[in-house]
Amino acid sequence: MSAEASGPAAAEALSLEVSKPSGLEPGSAAYGLRPLTPNSKYVKLNVGGSLHYTTLRTLTGQDTMLKAMFSGRAEVLTDAGGWVLIDRSGRHFGTILNYLRDGSVPLPESTRELGELLGEARYYLVQGLIEDCQLALQQKRENLSLLCLIPTVTSPREEQQLLASTSKPVVKLLHNRSNNKYSYTSTSDDNLLKNIELFDKLALRFHGRLLFLKDVLGDEICCWSFYGQGRKIAEVCCTSIVYATEKKQTKVEFPEARIFEETLNILIYETPRVPDPALLEATGGAAGSSRASRGEDEENREHRVRRIHVRRHITHDERPHGQQIVFKD
Repeated sequence: MSAEASGPAAAEALSLEVSKPSGLEPGSAAYGLRPLTPNSKYVKLNVGGSLHYTTLRTLTGQDTMLKAMFSGRAEVLTDAGGWVLIDRSGRHFGTILNYLRDGSVPLPESTRELGELLGEARYYLVQGLIEDCQLALQQKRENLSLLCLIPTVTSPREEQQLLASTSKPVVKLLHNRSNNKYSYTSTSDDNLLKNIELFDKLALRFHGRLLFLKDVLGDEICCWSFYGQGRKIAEVCCTSIVYATEKKQTKVEFPEARIFEETLNILIYETPRVPDPALLEATGGAAGSSRASRGEDEENREHRVRRIHVRRHITHDERPHGQQIVFKD
């Protein structure tokens, strides 16, 4: 509670007249309420249970809703104790009063509290505070966009929630070296690291436009997935099996050009492509003849996923020539 007056004289000045309205009995909900006279110098405010002392000069100094309430343009009711009742949360009302007194206030650091204060400033029509809060929120959004945050998927359910909660296209890299039941070829570890490094580079470059996810629990060893508008558009699997004389081996490839191409392709899903009504109207005759077939093509396209497997089954290992037997499964 903040007070701008103290002592017997101030307490006497703070008291407001309370009269019994005609036709009301003591104990009724509206008993003891009457319009506040604009001649009162001091005002006692009860805002959602939060009590504040202030002056009419503070409340009417700026063109706000509070000025309308306390300048006679709107009816203001008091309770039996002389407190002016405002049916609003009092959490940020002290900040509202301080802004009306000083013309500026320190703003909350928390984005949530800053949004709450903005809502209160809009309710009381404190235009200067509204602009300050909006500017602070914009700066926070810009600072947040500079951060490159990469969630790690821990379950299929979490993956679905992440895909459903974003409007950005999504690039996901699944890498799980322990999924292999065979031995790796000599270049596999190096190529796996190259895939991870490329993922990090793409995330740094496109994190403002794409959402990047890492999955370390999936069934593949190294696989890229690309999502647009909530559905999978393409997939690049980087693992293959090498059939040699004594044993099978798993090989991890690094199709850098293909991955970069699919990343650029997924950017077309940044925003929904909405047809231009004027263009549709202008080309209505030509479009009408092929509307049915185009609708079927679009419906089929929605369920189509472009899958690229980099040499899924290879017919040789990586030993020197002449020390291998080549056969196909």
